[in-house]
Amino acid sequence: MLIARSTALFLLAALLEIGGAWLVWQGVREHRGWAWIGAGIIALGAYGFVATLQPDAHFGRILAAYGGVFVAGSLAWGMAADGYRPDRYDIAGALICLAGVAVIMYAPRGR
Repeated sequence: MLIARSTALFLLAALLEIGGAWLVWQGVREHRGWAWIGAGIIALGAYGFVATLQPDAHFGRILAAYGGVFVAGSLAWGMAADGYRPDRYDIAGALICLAGVAVIMYAPRGR
């Protein structure tokens, strides 16, 4: 159950951070206006709180592991929202990052 909760929180964090950054990008670079930018800022702010809900108490570990989720999530978002097609190196890199997430967060540790 702990891994499922942690994974769900990582996915929510990715949705908020990547989605928020995309909204700001759309507002500024695609000239969609302040409402898009504002929504992006709110989503980015909400992302900041999600990491605090992770069951592990180590900030550095959470943020390091989340980096791998961010990499894979960014590629997935680009595919879904912008029609980006990752090449085999993008995919390999994302899989390596996700393997790193698993090692950092879920490897057994003696305490």
